[in-house]
Amino acid sequence: MLLPYFVPSPAVSTALVDQLLDFLRSIGLPVREAPVPADSFLPGLRIEDGALLVDRARLLYPGDILHEAGHLAVVPAAVRAGLGPNIAQYRTPDEAQGDEIVAQLWSYAAAVALDLSPAVVFHADGYHGHSEWFTQNYQQGQYPGLPLLVWMGLTTAEEFPRMTRWLRE
Repeated sequence: MLLPYFVPSPAVSTALVDQLLDFLRSIGLPVREAPVPADSFLPGLRIEDGALLVDRARLLYPGDILHEAGHLAVVPAAVRAGLGPNIAQYRTPDEAQGDEIVAQLWSYAAAVALDLSPAVVFHADGYHGHSEWFTQNYQQGQYPGLPLLVWMGLTTAEEFPRMTRWLRE
């Protein structure tokens, strides 16, 4: 289903979007503001040539910025540089599944680092109706996939959600 082009709702905070984009740039993720096609996987966001494109006019949920950035952050740097909209085509099915799990953890860690509610990332209209499950588990210290994030060298089991570094080498 294609979403029509629309004016962002007042709920999409310009200050929050600015904060998220500043954070991503500060950790070295390439971010560009540009028009994104209406048929993108998430409204207002697209991964292209290893960069996150953000279209504020189409963006529905600012927290989705962190989730998509998580996909870029958790793949090896050599892979990241060429990623496009269909990330799965660059990864084996097992890698893609692992990347999804750790992108969720990464985005949670980013929200914590930015002192944001996990509900910013795990909003009610995302994650196939399981947003509350993610939020509850993470806030209780249950982190499915944490060993993979540790293996990637981004954190330690003892320190998570504090990250040792934000980008996989």
